[in-house]
Amino acid sequence: MRVVSLGPDPSLAYRPNLAKAEAKEKEEYRNFETGSLIDRVFKTYNLMHTNQTLDFVKQKSSEWTGCTHTQMGMMDAIMSLDQLVDESDPDVDFPNSFHAFQTAEGIRQVHPDKDWFQLVGLIHDVGKIMALWDEPQWAVVGDTFPVGCRYQNSIVFRDTTFLDNPDEKNPSCNTEHGIYEPKCGLDSVFMSWGHDEYLYKVMKFNNCSIPEEGLYMIRFHSFYPWHSHGDYMHLCNDKDLRMLPWVQEFNKFDLYTKTTELPDIDELKPYYQSLIDKYCPGILKW
Repeated sequence: MRVVSLGPDPSLAYRPNLAKAEAKEKEEYRNFETGSLIDRVFKTYNLMHTNQTLDFVKQKSSEWTGCTHTQMGMMDAIMSLDQLVDESDPDVDFPNSFHAFQTAEGIRQVHPDKDWFQLVGLIHDVGKIMALWDEPQWAVVGDTFPVGCRYQNSIVFRDTTFLDNPDEKNPSCNTEHGIYEPKCGLDSVFMSWGHDEYLYKVMKFNNCSIPEEGLYMIRFHSFYPWHSHGDYMHLCNDKDLRMLPWVQEFNKFDLYTKTTELPDIDELKPYYQSLIDKYCPGILKW
């Protein structure tokens, strides 16, 4: 298979919600706040926020959730991430799979009794394999947000990147609730299309037995306006609010886990393969 350049991952490049201590830690790994890369990140978000409309999301959901693109086991899917050249990591040149194992191992240290949580850490970014089937990176990576209702101010580059989005001017989509009922629940909300929603759909399609808390982590870990800013609470039901702390707990391990101490993947594979066999075994449809 060919190598695909994802381009800069906005979800790793621009976090206006980071505390000062976290921002300092971020700069230790990469600097996206100055230089030419920030222009590319802005361009990525501009494309995302211009094109991610309600109609676009419905189209992509129909295109991908039938899981007709290929069949492979989860471990093969994880390792396939190494074919993606993620230009959002200019200072770290190890394969993408290392981040998956590092995240999982970080969770394993703190939550040794929750093997499903560890597995979620391992697989959470696997949906990025959409890029191997020519999906543009603005429809694969980056922060997610609801479509079909008013875009909240906590969305990155909110003021300047939605100007050409048709839904911004659509009266049925540009109000606080838009097409949704109050407290309808996030399960009834159309999220911008990306690797979160895709992997969630793959898990459901293949009847994987990851607990609901883990599925929420997969589905909403890039939904920063919600789990880090507290926006869109008017769409949440009681279940969403119960699951929110789990998504926030996962986020601690997802951010800035890449270090120069790389895990021994060959040594770790048997343990994590046992978790795959337990929760999402065999050949999966993608």
